[in-house]
Amino acid sequence: MSQSIDLNCDMGESYGAWTMGNDAAVLAFVSSANIACGFHGGDPATLRKTVAAALSQGVALGAHPSLQDLAGFGRRAIPTTPEEAYDIVVYQIGALAGVAASQGARLHHVKAHGALYNMAAKDVGLARAICQAVKDVDASLVLYGLAGSKLIDAARDIGLAAASEVFADRSYQDDGSLTPRTRAGAMIEDVDQAVAQVLRMAREGLVRSVDGKDVPVQADTLCIHGDQPNALVFARAIRDALQEAGIAVRTPQAR
Repeated sequence: MSQSIDLNCDMGESYGAWTMGNDAAVLAFVSSANIACGFHGGDPATLRKTVAAALSQGVALGAHPSLQDLAGFGRRAIPTTPEEAYDIVVYQIGALAGVAASQGARLHHVKAHGALYNMAAKDVGLARAICQAVKDVDASLVLYGLAGSKLIDAARDIGLAAASEVFADRSYQDDGSLTPRTRAGAMIEDVDQAVAQVLRMAREGLVRSVDGKDVPVQADTLCIHGDQPNALVFARAIRDALQEAGIAVRTPQAR
């Protein structure tokens, strides 16, 4: 199905004395970077360095806003109202946009992180709040959201460009949602399995759920998690496989 696909990676999640991921190496293989904005990871120096590194590789800059949960890495579901979601997304986009502007650049996209992403994928109110926040800050930004989710619907409802996201290193449920990380088999750790899943999503628009059901997916952008121990191995293998299959790696077009 896809003649091209975006390859994105969550990064910039180190802070203080704590180092997360192998961002510099992974940047050579991706087309979009989702950069933490301080709520689940990242600090001012990390934001500056990650933006500079991404720009040096010609990689599109994206904000990766999260619930305010540094201790839980933004992966704990915390009750959040739509108004609260709107405020924290505006705040975090603004932080990264300022860093980008200081280096003569602009943001390309926004992708919510962790629990906020998963909550908004199913909660219409949160999805609408996030999309409105993105549009109010910069209507030219692209919203990255789980394929088939409320986030994609909400973006399209308000005329915000959206890119449907699929995952190389996560397994799926029958409804198209990601298998919760608390369950066995949530993460795909075998590179060959991940590559096979990616190629099928790109070529056929289908992914096999953990229960064996073929689930339709729109694959505009593909995520690799930068905090995964084998992120560099996955990124290289997936990029090579896409090239061999004649599928170009290309950033989604912004408005």
